[in-house]
Amino acid sequence: MKLLLINLAVTLGCVIGISAAPAEPQTIRCELAVIGGGSGGFGAALAAARLGVDVVLVERADQLGGNSVRGGVNIWEPVIGATSFPFELYQRLKRETNTAGIYSMARHQGTFDPAREAYRYPGGETVIDPKRTYLDTLQRHGRGKADIHGVVFEPGPMSDAMLAMLKETGRCRVLLRTEFKGVTTNAGRLRSVTLQKVEFTGSRATTVTQTLVADYFIDATGDALVCEKAGCEMMTGQEARAQFNEPGAPEKATTRVNGVTQIYRVARVHTPAVEPLPEGIPTNCWWGKRFPSAQISHSPNGDLIVNMLPTMEGAEFMQRGYQNAREECQRRVRAHWRDLQTRCDEFRGYRLDWIAPQLGVRETQRVVGEYVLTQHDLDAGLSGQKHPDIICIADHPCDTHGGHNQGIKSLTQPYGVPFRCLIPKGQRNLLIACRAASFSSLAASSCRLSRTMILLGQAAGTAVAVAKELKADLPDVPAERVRASLRSQQVQLDFPMPDALRKHLEKE
Repeated sequence: MKLLLINLAVTLGCVIGISAAPAEPQTIRCELAVIGGGSGGFGAALAAARLGVDVVLVERADQLGGNSVRGGVNIWEPVIGATSFPFELYQRLKRETNTAGIYSMARHQGTFDPAREAYRYPGGETVIDPKRTYLDTLQRHGRGKADIHGVVFEPGPMSDAMLAMLKETGRCRVLLRTEFKGVTTNAGRLRSVTLQKVEFTGSRATTVTQTLVADYFIDATGDALVCEKAGCEMMTGQEARAQFNEPGAPEKATTRVNGVTQIYRVARVHTPAVEPLPEGIPTNCWWGKRFPSAQISHSPNGDLIVNMLPTMEGAEFMQRGYQNAREECQRRVRAHWRDLQTRCDEFRGYRLDWIAPQLGVRETQRVVGEYVLTQHDLDAGLSGQKHPDIICIADHPCDTHGGHNQGIKSLTQPYGVPFRCLIPKGQRNLLIACRAASFSSLAASSCRLSRTMILLGQAAGTAVAVAKELKADLPDVPAERVRASLRSQQVQLDFPMPDALRKHLEKE
């Protein structure tokens, strides 16, 4: 309930801000239009606006943050390179009480010790560890489960922090509850995008259609909706091994995509009990042989965040469609929670308090860019990659959630993401900055973490600022100019981390 009130406060604040503003024009003009206000969209809009670009950020929901906020995925897993904007967000959240913390791993079903534990934990557990710092969250490769640390935060304050940082630039207009509908293009250039929103006058609802005209565009929708409408070449499912010669890919192409999760939270109660199931929901798992395990994380406010792994397989999600899948996932949440309470006494001291208003979607479709990041990049690492245009580094392992994983090596060093992965093939003034960027299915399973997406967005927004200064098209932007600007913004592009950057991060 506490989290629900926080989210409601954020929503009401946005409503008040919008209703108090003057009537918006039917045609909106700007230098950069960012479509999608998740992690990538936030990073893109903030970078460009801070560098002097006039930005409009469009988000169909009533909050920024995407999966990290409305999807309930308010846990940043360990990953290298997550400096700059992610660190700023963390610093802001740390100023508030019970809003953010660093976690360590605790119990895990794979390391059950009957001498110390009464029963096998139903998944993995993370707890807030006051001895750890943000620097501890900036490496994943080479670490065992006991030495993994990440960031856990409250989603409502995260959305607040994102909005505040954008507002402080004085150059970013944020359009919430505004849906992207289509594009107009000409010879590889986007001219405008069509937007729709519903406005209320008393009890009367009016659908308002607007045209957003810009010099440059960034697609941060997560599903590459702008790129798809613009006619870009798309990829869906697992590529056949022969397509990119990836040893970890299946022999034949499949339609499989990574599973989705319906995250829920439970809050403490004074009187322990097993909550009754709503009518019509079975007590047994009906979508598999047994209830899935879960990653259960202690939140800063004392709730537990429960992440089923996964709630629904990707193929079923794609076949059902979003709304039907979400309704089914909510049924599964209630059955899963009943199973946890029935099997594990400790969970009877909690009650189901919140189901995320948005599914946590890991993968749908991806864009074919000027370069496709593949398993070869991950295996080569920074020492073996020869790209001159790396704008972000990462080291999360391939994480296919039960999919084909033969031939996948453990990472021994970070790898880099080239700027060309953000340029849809054949496009002159459009970038893609989200999980749907130009990655093979295997590479996408590694490169999709929220903090990495913020950094991809930061690189895209920076590239637009350079393009504006040079009056250039985006594929013609000098990569070294972008890289130099990113370094000046405290983005880590080198491994090991430079001493000056490490000292900056120690000032949390």
